[in-house]
Amino acid sequence: MSEAHVQVMLVDDQVLVRAGFAMVIDSQPDMTVVGQAGDGEEALAAAHELQPDVVLMDVRMPRLDGIQTTRRLLELADSGVVPAPRIIVLTTFDTDEYALAALRAGASGFLLKDAQPEVLLDSIRTVVDGGAVIAPTTTRRLLSAVFADGPAPAPAEVPTSTAPAPSRVPSPEQTALLESLTPREREVLELVARGMSNAEIVEELFLAAPTVKTHVSRILMKLGARDRVQAVVFAYEAGLVRPSG
Repeated sequence: MSEAHVQVMLVDDQVLVRAGFAMVIDSQPDMTVVGQAGDGEEALAAAHELQPDVVLMDVRMPRLDGIQTTRRLLELADSGVVPAPRIIVLTTFDTDEYALAALRAGASGFLLKDAQPEVLLDSIRTVVDGGAVIAPTTTRRLLSAVFADGPAPAPAEVPTSTAPAPSRVPSPEQTALLESLTPREREVLELVARGMSNAEIVEELFLAAPTVKTHVSRILMKLGARDRVQAVVFAYEAGLVRPSG
């Protein structure tokens, strides 16, 4: 866990939701809410002024939604206008198709609005330390949207058979990025895409923890990914991993 005091900004059009999150966050000695916004336009202006470490971003908002706001905010960060915040997307349902688009836009993960307080706090600390908030089962449902037109299926509609998912042909750019990875890095990326933590990868591949951490860092660097979530999306889109895998 990072020792620095974490500055959090809340972006949600529901005042009571922001108030609830603020109460939980401000109760912690290592983090504080430095600002709030009711929509994306307000969020962009506030982020420029406050430069938060973490942004809790609602997906569905008036004027400018969470996906567009995430994309614009990280574009500003890429151009050096503001420091890059870690963005956690807030969703009402774990099948929200918009969450996948937000992850593609650069969010560090997603969190259900009815998550337990300790989950919220752990998620904030995780992304500050460079990790990603990614639930394997939910991620598989969201990423299944990559292989089909329309939203990801609801939990009851998730296929339970072992029939193979449709193959996906990587683009030339994706192929080049995959070829830049060593065989071991590809193996680690596949496990990351299946939702495994570093500790689980250590056990699966019988590697030392520092070695796995180094592999993950090199994978992110080679792919140009901000974090594990973007690496997971790449692995699915490039066909390295399929939802039924």
